[in-house]
Amino acid sequence: MKKRILALLTTAALASTILTGCMGSEVTTTETQQKTVPQVAAPSKPTGDKIVIKAATGLTATHPAAIGLYEFEKLVEEKYPDRFDVQVYTDAQLGDDVSATQDVAMGNLELVVTSASPLVGMCPALKVFDLPFIVPNEAAADAIYDGEIGKKLADDLLPNGLRLLTYYENGFRNITNSKRDVRTPGDLSGLKIRTMENDIHLATFKALGAVPTPMAFSEVFTSLEQGAIDGQENPVSTIYLSKFYEVNPHVTLTGHVYGPHIVLMSEQFYQNLSAEEQAFIMEAAHQSALVNRSENRQMCTDYIQNLKDEGATVVELTAEEKQAFVDAVQPVYKEFVPQIGEEFVKQFQAVGDKFK
Repeated sequence: MKKRILALLTTAALASTILTGCMGSEVTTTETQQKTVPQVAAPSKPTGDKIVIKAATGLTATHPAAIGLYEFEKLVEEKYPDRFDVQVYTDAQLGDDVSATQDVAMGNLELVVTSASPLVGMCPALKVFDLPFIVPNEAAADAIYDGEIGKKLADDLLPNGLRLLTYYENGFRNITNSKRDVRTPGDLSGLKIRTMENDIHLATFKALGAVPTPMAFSEVFTSLEQGAIDGQENPVSTIYLSKFYEVNPHVTLTGHVYGPHIVLMSEQFYQNLSAEEQAFIMEAAHQSALVNRSENRQMCTDYIQNLKDEGATVVELTAEEKQAFVDAVQPVYKEFVPQIGEEFVKQFQAVGDKFK
């Protein structure tokens, strides 16, 4: 089993990073990290009579994912002050998403907050996160991930030694460019838009008429400044904190892709807890997710106003304008849904449709 997990995670490491989320006071995310700490997590040992729960994230200490973990730490230690010592490690101190997730699966690390990319090898259904416009809004996201779909994905990961506790929020991606306001797919025609190296993302921007141009995140600002590319796509916070508005003053809130961060606990560790402790860990994780989502959404709202204050033109699409984008990407569904599973995608869409 351990060899199988390692192989799947190694394969997944070659897959594209799913999403960059709404961030705190600096830009350090799964996508933006150019270096990872060459540190292998060791099995946690009790400190005194307490059991250590190491909780890792590649994101900064001010990111909503870390804020969620600090809430989890507070809740667990308040309930079991003499039983558990929760230790939060940010900024990839215990490795990037792939290596930290591998450690959790192998039982060498208790908990990780990760993007979906290290997991698609063992759970292809997670590719659903990449489908454009499949999540219409935040209310739909909550219903999807806190409901039966979220449970199905959790069940799929369990045989690999990963107990999915809850879903934190990553965020909606939006488009910026240096040429013009974008209100229709036609406005993207011919624009070189930087994307991640992700088959579904590339197909999405081709369908919209743009010229998708994959490149490392670290190269984006300079490439925009020099005119090598015309635009890029990321959540509002990344747009603001990376100061893309300085070279890309046209911002369109397309919200074309939404994805969560996934909170995973070692199943080996989880099974060593009592039934009461297991139930509380699950509840504490869910409560921490509510804090995470609230923080993430408030930050995104604040950054939209910040962009306007900096002189950027922020286009908020009408329902009719957004539908034109949705219609344009339907060929992407025809190409990739068979790989994910048609019935599962229909189930996913059915929940989202209730919130349109």
